[in-house]
Amino acid sequence: MVLDLTASSVDLTRAICDIPSVSGDENTLADAIEEALTPFAHLEVLRHGNTVVARTSLGRAQRVAIAGHIDTVPINANLPTRLVAIEGQPHLWGRGTVDMKGGTAVQLKLAAELTEPAVDITWMWYDNEEVEASKNGLGLLAADRPDLFHADFAILGEPSNGEVEGGCNGTLRAIVRTSGVRAHSARAWIGENAIHRAAPILSRLAEYRAREVMVEGLLYRESLSAVRISGGVAGNVIPDACEVEVNYRFAPSKTAADAEAHIRSVLAGFDVEITDAAEGARPGLDAPIAQQFVEAVGAEPRPKYGWTDVARFSALGIPAVNYGPGDPHLAHHDEERVPLAQIDAVERGLRAWLTSP
Repeated sequence: MVLDLTASSVDLTRAICDIPSVSGDENTLADAIEEALTPFAHLEVLRHGNTVVARTSLGRAQRVAIAGHIDTVPINANLPTRLVAIEGQPHLWGRGTVDMKGGTAVQLKLAAELTEPAVDITWMWYDNEEVEASKNGLGLLAADRPDLFHADFAILGEPSNGEVEGGCNGTLRAIVRTSGVRAHSARAWIGENAIHRAAPILSRLAEYRAREVMVEGLLYRESLSAVRISGGVAGNVIPDACEVEVNYRFAPSKTAADAEAHIRSVLAGFDVEITDAAEGARPGLDAPIAQQFVEAVGAEPRPKYGWTDVARFSALGIPAVNYGPGDPHLAHHDEERVPLAQIDAVERGLRAWLTSP
């Protein structure tokens, strides 16, 4: 597959969306990106697994990292892409249009075209963002090549409706277990039903009220939810085990340790195992370069509720924001679609800032 980086950002979005790249299967798209970028003399192109890096070395006073993931959640009869009209406005429909190949396409086009940007740029397109953190291409790159993460500011092309979303919530996953005693379901009183014992867990989660936390002028909303439940042996057996998987999205003012303590408090009395945790990122909008970016793109900063890889940059002391086309509410949705006007607007905003003196 050959990518034409002279095409419009809209056409480029469609082209890269139509290359299926579900997490773990990004090789074809990564190959196409590497091949498309290699001829440009102003870029040094590097490959790390299925992560592609392209960077300028112009001796500018500041360097910016601009990143986008190339994987998607599984396809569900929503490829190939197609153009649709929503309330009279043209949209591109299909898997990846929102999360986040619209932003990735804008980045690819600008990487090719901006031969003399006002700052040096390290462009990063990485794999396995939608799965467990241990596989995340950006994290693996940071571990092996920390030198590539020297930057004064970072932008992640996650969907933000073309606005600037500062920082992100943290995320924690836990398994909450109950146990019982197996018995024949015709003589249920002989056993102890582990699934029934999970009822108080679900009640506490259903009654939980999300907190709103102000962090550096942005209001982050938390959530605590059951996302999966499993248990049972057979249709005629009282179950002796049940597991409820819980996901806690917490404000970036909390550490992962704070989040764990909160989970254990809410679910006190139950067997709780923390299986995954990633701290959030504070907005970082007090940095002068971040303020210049917000002013240049003409956006009103908002909080990012979902966890994104801005947290990886924040952990390295690099202020980072989310800026990309697409409604975050439609990320992973089977009706994923992005307004064409938003793709164009993000390209204009990013181009204007990267070329301003």
